[in-house]
Amino acid sequence: MPEVKPSLANQHNQQLATVLPSPIRVIDAEFSEIAGLIKLTLGEPDFAVPEHIKQAAKRDIDNDDSHYAQPAGHLELREAISNYLVNRFQAPRYDPNNEIAVTVGASEALFATMSGLFNPGEKIIIPTPSFPMYDAIAKILGLEIVGLSTAPDYRLTPEKLAPVLEANPDAKGILINYPSNPTGVTYDEAEVSALAELLGQRDMVVISDEIYAELCFDGPHTTMSKLLPEQTILVSGLSKSHAMTGYRVGYVAGPQALMQHVTKMHQFLVTTAPGPMMAAAAEALNNGLQDAEEMRDAYQARRDIVQSGLEAAGFTVARPSGAFYIFAKIPEAIGMDDMAFVRDLAKEALVGVAPGSIFGEGGEGNIRLSYAASTEDLEESMRRIQAYMAKKLQA
Repeated sequence: MPEVKPSLANQHNQQLATVLPSPIRVIDAEFSEIAGLIKLTLGEPDFAVPEHIKQAAKRDIDNDDSHYAQPAGHLELREAISNYLVNRFQAPRYDPNNEIAVTVGASEALFATMSGLFNPGEKIIIPTPSFPMYDAIAKILGLEIVGLSTAPDYRLTPEKLAPVLEANPDAKGILINYPSNPTGVTYDEAEVSALAELLGQRDMVVISDEIYAELCFDGPHTTMSKLLPEQTILVSGLSKSHAMTGYRVGYVAGPQALMQHVTKMHQFLVTTAPGPMMAAAAEALNNGLQDAEEMRDAYQARRDIVQSGLEAAGFTVARPSGAFYIFAKIPEAIGMDDMAFVRDLAKEALVGVAPGSIFGEGGEGNIRLSYAASTEDLEESMRRIQAYMAKKLQA
């Protein structure tokens, strides 16, 4: 094993050094070492990719789609994305030629967007609890993060947002995610409209991460791009809606004046998304809406199993209305912080969940549980958690 030249031992990106490895992945890897443990840590659907989508990728391989695509992605997929957003969510008609870019997952979409549109030192507002990657990307890029805790109900409202906007008139952007990871909170059209009205009074970019848009349980999803198209950069993808996490297909849509910078950065990051995966994504959007609906119905049934199970165990639960996560308050009588609690739960009950504190301010004292697992695993997890909590609360 080679040893680094001593004079190079401290050669690294100083901004990257301020960011810890993904805390979700770290805790997931730790729990993976425990035999017999049921992991509910990651947002990884347990469904297989629908057969017709797999066949589309295979056909594309057989047709020798093995060369570079255009940086923004295959036009067929960009057209499918444009049509899908209009037909499914009444979004504006994005021009496939210059207002849509296909990315390597929504993660790359976020990095290309934030690095393409913001400069080091500029402010971006990130409501919390939130997906830890948002904070990490902002730190790597040298942005100034303005926090906004949405606790205790985890809903972003004009009343919570307005004071932060007033205190930070120089903020260049805000990153909103709904349905939310980690809370499962989402918003109806009136709530999105109220936020859009307030944000429309500011000269700032609104990055709207709507990767879970297909997984809304209590009503249709309302996209921010419908109500604030001139300021919104819409980020989404196929990972959650069609269980295509490993296919790594995401996309960004927005006004041409902004998208030219996002697409340029995307090109320098990855050149282009892989052709066969884009063919699969086009098939999913053109002919696979029923697949997403069937998965959504299954997740809703699983949500009900987990919510009732956690409440029976003594947790206070923020009822999720979308995505496939549930955020639950640890009873104070347990007497442990969330990190100590999840490690003890893993050791004693053989159930792995994520600590709420890793999702930022407002997450402390909570756990996040992913119910993208099988019904059988979720039912067994609830039995284990209930037995564990009964023992702890009686002690």
